[in-house]
Amino acid sequence: MERALQILFIDDHPTIIEGYKSILKEKYTEDQLEVYVAYSSESGYEKLFQSNKVYDLVVLDIGLPAYTPQRIESGEDLAFLIQKHFPQTKILISTSHLEAFILYNIVKKVNPDGLMIKSDFKSEEFILAVDRVRQGEVYYSQTVRNAIKEVAVQNDALDSIDRRIVSLLSKGIKTKNIPSHLGISLSAVDKRKAQIKDFFNIVKGTDEDIIREATNRGLI
Repeated sequence: MERALQILFIDDHPTIIEGYKSILKEKYTEDQLEVYVAYSSESGYEKLFQSNKVYDLVVLDIGLPAYTPQRIESGEDLAFLIQKHFPQTKILISTSHLEAFILYNIVKKVNPDGLMIKSDFKSEEFILAVDRVRQGEVYYSQTVRNAIKEVAVQNDALDSIDRRIVSLLSKGIKTKNIPSHLGISLSAVDKRKAQIKDFFNIVKGTDEDIIREATNRGLI
């Protein structure tokens, strides 16, 4: 007999977890599924590290409140801990965020086995996501895939020199010294910085504004 699938849900919204459980009951019998729940970062941490259990799958809300004693600021930090200590455990992240750059950064920084938007959840898609992730595949919902494409297209608007300028600024290099690093004139640097600000929708900003926006967009 095949071992039961062991899933840990970590979400601070109990109704969301009940929805997950109801969906899975459509496919799995009681003998095929063992469900564990946590409603906070603290209880999630305890379920992971104090239960002597290794889960097959953790369905994790990225927007969890902090658990400062363990330096957990969000679900993202819990995901990092799972990847470090339980590499065999699959991670399916759920989030309410719809912003393309936030979704892009979750993929880039966390690289989860799956990522879905809560507002997109349908029974069929959630079951499909669980099945794909269990089989070792990566599953991103259509909204996530669209967001990744959107950011990739926008990022392509900055060429390699623009990106190098942003990188140098982030390292504390002054604009007047950038020409010596790139072999272009100071006026060319100034023109490119103006274009970069236009791309970032910075009207009257400083180098710090460029760095902050580039960081938010995952460019540095």
